[in-house]
Amino acid sequence: MGSGFKVVDVFAGPGGLAEGFSSFIANDGSSPFDIALSVEKEKSAFATLRLRAFSRQFATLPSEYYRFLAGNTSKDALVAAYPKQWQAAIDETRMLELGSDEARAELDPILDLLKCEGETVLIGGPPCQAYSLVGRARNRGNSEYVASKDHRHFLYKEYIRIIERLEPAAFVMENVKGMLSATVDGESMIDRIIADLRSIGGETDRYRLIPLVSHPDGGLRGNIIYAEKFGIPQKRHRVILMGVRADLVDGIDNFPRLEPASRAVTVADVLEGMERLRSGLSRGGDDGDRWQAHVATAFSEAADALEGKSEMGEVQNRLIEYRDKILSVDKVMGRKGTQAAPIASNVIAAWLQDGNLEGLPNHETRGHMPSDLARYAFVATFAEVTGRTPKAKDFPPALAPDHKSWNSGKFADRFRVQLWEHPSTTITSHISKDGHYFIHPDPAQCRSLTVREAARLQTFPDNYFFEGNRTQQYVQVGNAVPPLLARQIAAVLWQILDDCALEPAATAKERAAAQ
Repeated sequence: MGSGFKVVDVFAGPGGLAEGFSSFIANDGSSPFDIALSVEKEKSAFATLRLRAFSRQFATLPSEYYRFLAGNTSKDALVAAYPKQWQAAIDETRMLELGSDEARAELDPILDLLKCEGETVLIGGPPCQAYSLVGRARNRGNSEYVASKDHRHFLYKEYIRIIERLEPAAFVMENVKGMLSATVDGESMIDRIIADLRSIGGETDRYRLIPLVSHPDGGLRGNIIYAEKFGIPQKRHRVILMGVRADLVDGIDNFPRLEPASRAVTVADVLEGMERLRSGLSRGGDDGDRWQAHVATAFSEAADALEGKSEMGEVQNRLIEYRDKILSVDKVMGRKGTQAAPIASNVIAAWLQDGNLEGLPNHETRGHMPSDLARYAFVATFAEVTGRTPKAKDFPPALAPDHKSWNSGKFADRFRVQLWEHPSTTITSHISKDGHYFIHPDPAQCRSLTVREAARLQTFPDNYFFEGNRTQQYVQVGNAVPPLLARQIAAVLWQILDDCALEPAATAKERAAAQ
């Protein structure tokens, strides 16, 4: 094996896959995956991507970076202090819409150069909205929607075009589980994608698809990754297709797989012990005294709504206890985290934490409508007592929202609390909307998750800064691949590639020149 691989990250989002690959350390202490190019079209995600590329230029993050995270210096001042590293980040990142003529004109010469310089790896996940179950349900409600005219269904073809151009040693393609059942004009999209991957460049089986997990039924089930089984504190189920160039694994039949974690990593493992923060009020001012009064009223309303329901007696009593505690404090919680509270020693603490942080970035609560606070109080308290999040049928009528679909059964868990002793539910971009699916498990905080809390559940390190406004930050976090899962995928791929008789860079140049 040579010195390593140049990695090209397309449809990169905020950089979850790249973070995992770049952080992987081989047994000899080397970092075999070097991010050479990252491409993303969305402005705020791209800004996050470029800033992280900048941070990777340092063996040890400089003090100015921590001052920036703490809000004590500007980004312009940070960049000005390290022009060489910022230029390297500029060279590594491109804000382009993949599939466009403009993107191809700019990227193809770079891909050709990387191909000549040595072996590469391609990573990325074409946009998933057209494949996701939620996206498809939304499209079915649009009488003018025509799947075959939705370009998002076919952005994977740009991914394949890049494989054909780059001829990487391997590729990793991530997408939602709904990809397995998506169809266009009656044809299975996953069958079409697999067929196209297996005939890249007009050759049959140019790449060998290698499942990341073992499954007795075989087939594509070995490509469905249940993230919670691999130490991710989140029930995130995704299809990940990993292919290795056939000439590199000719004659090899046994491949390494992802190793399941010894135990599940829970919400408590990553959120418990963080600084307690209160929700905001989205209407009528937001000082601490006003919040205290509103939230105490919310707990009273939730308790009153349970009057006469004997099966809810313990929930009602707990609501009253929380109300009294909230009213008894002299100083209410703040909305913005100012402390970098340590996580109790566990399997994920070392990955997430950074002892040089003065506080946690992107850790500020959002405002909620007063009418929702009683629902949040009820949901979190119900979960604390029963160990589960309530369904629509568990809600007292007085707390039921005025939603036409509330009693339809389609959105029975419209308000959902994350449970301390379990991995969270899937963090999606929907968290940017209202937070109802992502309620904090501590009833006293009476709020949805912050960007940083969602990022921890996605396993982004605490020093990973998300650019843009808060809505954009939530979208970035929800759309990303968990970096800690990506690092495990990188480890499996490295085991495969490290055993291959890879050609030296000079031979790679000759091969490229001959084509």
